[in-house]
Amino acid sequence: MTRNVCALALLVLLLSTFAPSRAQAQEAVGGGDWADTLGSDYEVRSNITYSRANNADLKLDLYLPRDRPAPVPTVMFIHGGGWVEGSKEIDVLNLLPYLSLKFAVVNVGYRLGRASLAPAAVEDCRCALRWIQRNAKQLNLDTSRIVLTGISAGGHLALITGMLPTPNVFDRACPTDDSVRWNSGTEPQPKVAAIVNVFGITDVADLLEGGNAKHYAIEWFGSMGGRTELARQVSPVTHVRAGLPPVITIHGDADDVVPYSHAVRLHDALEREKVPNQLFTIKGGGHGGFNRQQILSSYAEVRKFLRQHNVLKQ
Repeated sequence: MTRNVCALALLVLLLSTFAPSRAQAQEAVGGGDWADTLGSDYEVRSNITYSRANNADLKLDLYLPRDRPAPVPTVMFIHGGGWVEGSKEIDVLNLLPYLSLKFAVVNVGYRLGRASLAPAAVEDCRCALRWIQRNAKQLNLDTSRIVLTGISAGGHLALITGMLPTPNVFDRACPTDDSVRWNSGTEPQPKVAAIVNVFGITDVADLLEGGNAKHYAIEWFGSMGGRTELARQVSPVTHVRAGLPPVITIHGDADDVVPYSHAVRLHDALEREKVPNQLFTIKGGGHGGFNRQQILSSYAEVRKFLRQHNVLKQ
């Protein structure tokens, strides 16, 4: 499930969709491009500890617009790799489309299967979301416009992070404010404005055995007992209900790593509960590696979807 080359190609093509037109860029910076000023427009805060587990610090990186007189929309990005590979650094170029839209971006690292089996990655991403909301005021982030997104296993983690109810067992180890920790047993309710799911897994149990079994999923659970029930608990399709944040899914119908049926089943379940959602199918598309027009068309839909739901206002 190593797709770094495909991810880089995807990013390069995405820039032409999300970035300003050349004419706009030239007008704005006197003949240059929006990327020329990115270093001065943004500050980067690397390897901030958002939680601690298994005697290790869990880290995230912040990309913040320097000029943010009002709270800014925020994207929490989660890397892929089948829960067993990858890192936030490898997927960093996938943040650029959101930076070009003036979002703050939170790039999250989490425990991989070789360090901690399921459901560690789910727990970590829930803790990262709660860290964002706990620190939003001092960072000037708009908690009413938080978007979760990820690719492949990152898409799954974006979905499950935004769809789990509160309270749930996967939040129990997350740090919280001292006023809550010492005086209350309540958990804060995370707020998510939208989820952008890029060919993410929606039924984890489906990948553990049978015709759709995938070894990356088997590795994530290892030899633990009760893996089927746990897989069901961390499956987005299990948690579909009315009132969820809007979801847009991009998925190729020839994907041989994450079955396209996962996208269809999630879409159908969301439709039944009247949750605003969209499935954008890449005809003949595999697990990434889409052609230029497919990428331009799909991410034009992402921008339109975010505008429709008042996340993107430009």
